[in-house]
Amino acid sequence: MEVARVLKVEVDWLIHGIGDVEGPPPFLENPDETFVPITQAPVRPSMGGGSVVLEDHEEPGRAYHFRKSWIKQGLKASPSQLRIMKVEGDSMEPTLFDGDTVLVDMDRKAPNPPGIFVLDDGMGLVAKRLQHVPNSDPPAVRVISDNKHYPEYERTADEIVIVGRIRWFAREI
Repeated sequence: MEVARVLKVEVDWLIHGIGDVEGPPPFLENPDETFVPITQAPVRPSMGGGSVVLEDHEEPGRAYHFRKSWIKQGLKASPSQLRIMKVEGDSMEPTLFDGDTVLVDMDRKAPNPPGIFVLDDGMGLVAKRLQHVPNSDPPAVRVISDNKHYPEYERTADEIVIVGRIRWFAREI
């Protein structure tokens, strides 16, 4: 209860956002102009052997809110083309860990420049580092795990479907 006294808020406000706050409220006058919600997709890309897409009737998860200015000017992205996903597995450690939350830009599907993407590699939905294989005929990509216990492999462009480029991640501590 000591934290609530220092912050001058009721405990219910800390836990549920309900209750009184002493002094000016910590809310923006018009949050819709400053923040944009990004929906959590009902899929969990694997960082290992691949996972299947969850059923279409699954409800999207909670929305995450980001500053509109960061989405537009920083990422140069359209909020409608962004999705939040949770990843699972260990093949992208130490970059991404099991349970991390990622922001996927579905407008960015070209593996050039190289980066981390969510893709269907023919075995399931995965989060992997992609690198275009120069001078390949037919065009191909190298699928790379940051965890060196997992081997690299190649797929032709026809064998994969790139969902989008991972642009941001967060993790619980």
